[in-house]
Amino acid sequence: MPDNDTLNQIELTVVIPCLNEKLTLAGCISEAIDAMQSNNIVGEVVVADNGSTDGSQKIATDNGARVEPVAVKGYGNALRGGIAAARGKYIIMGDADGSYNFSHLPRFVERLRAGADLVMGNRFLGGIEPGAMPWKNRHIGNPILSFIGRLFFNTGIGDFHCGLRGFTTEAYQRMDLRTTGMELASEIVIKSVLFGLRVEEVPTVLRRDGRDRPPHLRPWRDGWRHLRFMLLFSPRWLFWYPGILLMTLGIAVGAALLPGPLPLGQITLDVHTLLFAGVAVLIGFQAVAFAVLSKLFAVRAGLYRAEAGFEKWMRYLTLEIGLVAGSLLVAIGLILSIGAVRFWGDQGFGSLQPTETLRWVIPGALSMLLGFQMILTSFFLGVLRLDTRFKSE
Repeated sequence: MPDNDTLNQIELTVVIPCLNEKLTLAGCISEAIDAMQSNNIVGEVVVADNGSTDGSQKIATDNGARVEPVAVKGYGNALRGGIAAARGKYIIMGDADGSYNFSHLPRFVERLRAGADLVMGNRFLGGIEPGAMPWKNRHIGNPILSFIGRLFFNTGIGDFHCGLRGFTTEAYQRMDLRTTGMELASEIVIKSVLFGLRVEEVPTVLRRDGRDRPPHLRPWRDGWRHLRFMLLFSPRWLFWYPGILLMTLGIAVGAALLPGPLPLGQITLDVHTLLFAGVAVLIGFQAVAFAVLSKLFAVRAGLYRAEAGFEKWMRYLTLEIGLVAGSLLVAIGLILSIGAVRFWGDQGFGSLQPTETLRWVIPGALSMLLGFQMILTSFFLGVLRLDTRFKSE
């Protein structure tokens, strides 16, 4: 066992998750150790074994690595278990399939020493060897998911899903990672950006893996898991923008149809379209409300930083203002509904033309629904704002 002085000197821990990687594990470990020794980096290699049955554990120890057994299955679980056992100031993670070049470790350490919190490898800058990445991953999956990540989170990261990346132990503790599968890769990047950590990239090469079996990665399933995670961490794109778009279209179409039918070439839009316009406004308002509620919850839970603009707007979105605005909408809806009844009375409460009465009924019903939605949302906002912190006695 190393003494305390040796442990205190460890600068870098290389964490390699492993599940039956006997053909490639030794090469990864040796490459990492050689890179550290040749660049005067005091470090260690931790193999986070996720239940291998092919002797990977012995291969790891024979080649100078420390094995950390992780019983709970999952890529994310394996990584978290290995990182928890790390002794270094910096941590670099990389897969055990031989596809990542661990001789590039000094590039990552250099940027971490310079103050970066997270250093991502970029395979598109460093090069992808022939056969190293399937065509659909290289030209569809990775570019699209990386573009969505840059769009949603306003970051310049070019390769969101490179498996070779490094971070400080302090940054890792701030991330408070929760996912257990492949989406952990997205969680690391997203939380680093949301928490305002310093994120940089260095080029690295992706090689063809040396295994004699298919990879654990399932492109479509794991791609969806990455996309789903990014959507759930971006209420602006999941709720706010679609909601604003639906409300804008609904209000514009509804305003055009309130005076009467709207001829468009060979077709004429009428009250049926007006009804769907009202539905669009209602759904859009619900989406916008979900965006505000989820953002406020995430800020209070420590998942996001609160931007100055969001804090400013939230000062105006009080329970009292919501109740007043919602009550006004309900009142407008009642007035329009009473107008519809009076119009019916003027016709002797007999048969009516739907194209006439629905121009009163649809806006009236929509106003009442929006008013009650606003009142309920305002109460829910009030609940989220309750101070639930325990006070010291």
